[in-house]
Amino acid sequence: MSNYKLGLDYAKQQDTLDELSSYRQQFHIPKDKDGNELIYLCGNSLGLQPKATKAYINQELEDWANLGVEGHTDAKNPWLPYHEFLTEATAKLVGAKPIEVVTMNSLTANLHFMMASFYKPTKERYKILIESDAFPSDKYAVESQLRHHGFDDKEGLILWKPREGEELLNYEDLESILKTHGKEIALIMIGGVNYYTGQFFDFKRITDLGHSYGCKVGFDCAHGAGNVNLDLHNSGADFAVWCTYKYMNSGPGSLSGCFVHERHAYNKDLNRFTGWWSHNKDTRFNMRHEFDVLPGAEGWQLSNPPILSMAAIKASLDMFNEVGIDKVIEKSKKLTGYFEFLLKDLGEDTIRIITPENPKERGCQLSIQVLNADKSLHDKLTEAGVISDWREPDVIRCAPVPLYNSFEDVYLMVKKMKEILKSST
Repeated sequence: MSNYKLGLDYAKQQDTLDELSSYRQQFHIPKDKDGNELIYLCGNSLGLQPKATKAYINQELEDWANLGVEGHTDAKNPWLPYHEFLTEATAKLVGAKPIEVVTMNSLTANLHFMMASFYKPTKERYKILIESDAFPSDKYAVESQLRHHGFDDKEGLILWKPREGEELLNYEDLESILKTHGKEIALIMIGGVNYYTGQFFDFKRITDLGHSYGCKVGFDCAHGAGNVNLDLHNSGADFAVWCTYKYMNSGPGSLSGCFVHERHAYNKDLNRFTGWWSHNKDTRFNMRHEFDVLPGAEGWQLSNPPILSMAAIKASLDMFNEVGIDKVIEKSKKLTGYFEFLLKDLGEDTIRIITPENPKERGCQLSIQVLNADKSLHDKLTEAGVISDWREPDVIRCAPVPLYNSFEDVYLMVKKMKEILKSST
């Protein structure tokens, strides 16, 4: 951290040294009414659009126009196996084997499909453990699973909470919970990178701990995919899900990704909800065959997928494949480290960063707690051309995304924040 310097010249110098700086030109950067580029630090909510996306989608629109139903087999990128075009790049991005991943459905739908298979409650072992400040959708989903199986959704839910006066979760507390309740817990389901604090959890540690008590373990990686090194296969997790519209830049409401560990790949007896897209490809269109499940994550598909949405995912994945997640993370650590350095220069009496200081325990997001401030500070930042994200009660979330954010973006954001804070005192 001591290597960073203050001043705009330093930020500009870092941008000239940045080998990924040219990728910014491959994205549409939103502009204000006067045509000036906004400082967009909201990739943790919705990633920006790659300029190539339009051509990828137009290709499918043209093939649909020209070929109709024959596009399933004769399109430039045939629609029938289209999801397979995403498999290898997705596997690389999340640290999995190709057999372990598939792109399908939306995130919470996938979470429910995974729980249909991996949440198998009994009278003695039925509880679900999540982090206390999990993303609301995760909490609602697991509560509804408890109710669906006839359990009380409050009594059956165990919350991993931060200690009094702290925001981050402590692994020793998780160990204590499992010592006390391990034999009652059927499923541990943690948000891989917490949406609010930005804390990136140790998947392997949590998985090993959960498995040692006989629990199934899954992760919601909505804030992790394309942001951190998930290393899903080596984590040993039973399953994981993620969305593709945040750091994977695939467009609003785009499809979700799903990981099922290889050890479950050929288990045909594993309970699941099924549809014709999880059936053997060789006999799928014979229609009258008994169900024959596909091996691996593909065996959780239900329906033929929306090609236009997959085309947008392909556009983004091709870019990630070109750059490599390691380079993305390398820049991320430098850029977020610089952001942290500038924020700390504002003084601890003004702001406090609740995201972990250790770069290995976070992605690019910093969650900034503004002391004695309300949402008006965030509103003023927005007026000043900074697109960030306000979360109640007092946190501004900012995510400098390595593929399209610059060191100058970060410098200007902190400069504007400093000016607003100064003018309000």
